[in-house]
Amino acid sequence: MIQQRIEHKLNDAFSPKHLEVLNESYMHNVPPGSESHFKVVVVSDQFNDQRLIARHRAINSILADELANNIHALAIHTYTEAEWSELIAAPASPSCRGGSQIG
Repeated sequence: MIQQRIEHKLNDAFSPKHLEVLNESYMHNVPPGSESHFKVVVVSDQFNDQRLIARHRAINSILADELANNIHALAIHTYTEAEWSELIAAPASPSCRGGSQIG
């Protein structure tokens, strides 16, 4: 299962204080049960003193195989513990505006 593989890789790489891996494929024009669209929320001490682009590059690097082969879209939300304590929730994902829908 792709979701479990993502969780395992991110846990191993970042030892996060908080981790969410949400399969948002159901929000898109894909067959039921698909694992193609994900949102990850990672709160880690490793992000201290890192710019947002460096954090996203780190996530993309860890998930390079999944991004190349399985994942169509990945929403990445990375936080330090201090940043997360001010939020307590990542932004909601927008509704799909898929180009292949008829209507």
